[in-house]
Amino acid sequence: MKKLVALALVGTLLTGCGLSSGSTVPVAVGPGSIKPVLSGVRLAVGSKDFTENIVLGYLAELALSAAGAQVSDLTNIQGSNSARNALLAGQIDMTWEYTGTAWISYLGHSDVIVDPKQQFDKVREADKANGVSWIAMSPVNDKYAIAANADVVRKYGVHTLSQLAKVDPAAVTFCLETEFASRNDGFPGMAKKYGIPSDNVKILGTGAVYQATKDAKACNWGEVFTTDARILSLDLKVLDDDQHFFPQYNAALTVRSSVLAEHPQIEQVLKPVSDKLDNATMQKLNAEVDVQGKDPADVARDWLVKEGFVTSRDVPDSNA
Repeated sequence: MKKLVALALVGTLLTGCGLSSGSTVPVAVGPGSIKPVLSGVRLAVGSKDFTENIVLGYLAELALSAAGAQVSDLTNIQGSNSARNALLAGQIDMTWEYTGTAWISYLGHSDVIVDPKQQFDKVREADKANGVSWIAMSPVNDKYAIAANADVVRKYGVHTLSQLAKVDPAAVTFCLETEFASRNDGFPGMAKKYGIPSDNVKILGTGAVYQATKDAKACNWGEVFTTDARILSLDLKVLDDDQHFFPQYNAALTVRSSVLAEHPQIEQVLKPVSDKLDNATMQKLNAEVDVQGKDPADVARDWLVKEGFVTSRDVPDSNA
């Protein structure tokens, strides 16, 4: 009997940042187009606790593993701030981050930069002081948005956030997840920018928001991520951010500067992977997890194999 993903527990408990004990990366890949330029290098890769970021984390882990690195899996850290703090504290060596999140939530800026490349360049320069290097910006741009089902959109004739602000406040109820409800680049800032009433809010888990928005019972408007496959599977309609409140949220690798200086080959390995990703690809990968119920590590591995970055390799089951 064989299995494709083998996990072995290693590491120590990391406290204070939502981390559990690390495990080795799933060792189910061999080198494809990726060259073995990191043989024996030990790296810890983290991620936030939502589907897209976890899949991205496994993409990095598997690519680095194919390059010969000994990778510890610390994906699924609870919350953006916890993931960021884990990186700053050296408890992880790298994680995928979003440019807009860093610019506003971590670096404290309030101005919105519309151009994705300019946003990346400014974040990269500003974060140097924190010992964080930004590399391999992806075309993936996972922005916040507000959506509703087709019947709600049709009933109120709303297609933009400016139009939503003109709807009778008594008829507007939002379903939001906790982080978006409190972030300054989230609901409070959006409501202030557009003059949208913010009294009728239901706080739900991220996954529950999508179905609740589709059902339009607990709420008739909900927060979504623009690369989330459930927008398509539930036929939700995304409102246009016509006054450009939400910043760009391109996914890129954040790496501890000391680690990147010692192992610059990390960028050589991960940039081609990042360049291949876009919103349509990410939405498809997210769907394989959220809609089809596949494991994020398997989804990441299968995509890397399909694109020729790695080769699949069965691992004997230790219990066989």
